[in-house]
Amino acid sequence: MPSKETLAGAGEILRALAAPVRIAIVLQLRQSQRCVHELVGALGVTQPLISQHLRVLKSVGVVHGERTGREVMYRLVDDHLAHIVVDAVAHAEEG
Repeated sequence: MPSKETLAGAGEILRALAAPVRIAIVLQLRQSQRCVHELVGALGVTQPLISQHLRVLKSVGVVHGERTGREVMYRLVDDHLAHIVVDAVAHAEEG
């Protein structure tokens, strides 16, 4: 059985993934790394909203941002979380 700390961390990650915009961000980053304005264009939501959701995902270790010149390029930390999101979307589509 995982430790209480591990279970709490898993709960934080799942809570962070619970917002539809964050799910869409993970799906976008699954394809390739993106900067904020690319996510704004792809998802059709405002820059402040994208930035807020990226902060949440970054705080639980789902995404990592790396500055390249004036842009910050975001990428998924690993593929495990993308699989969770893809499976959840597939399950919802079957529903």
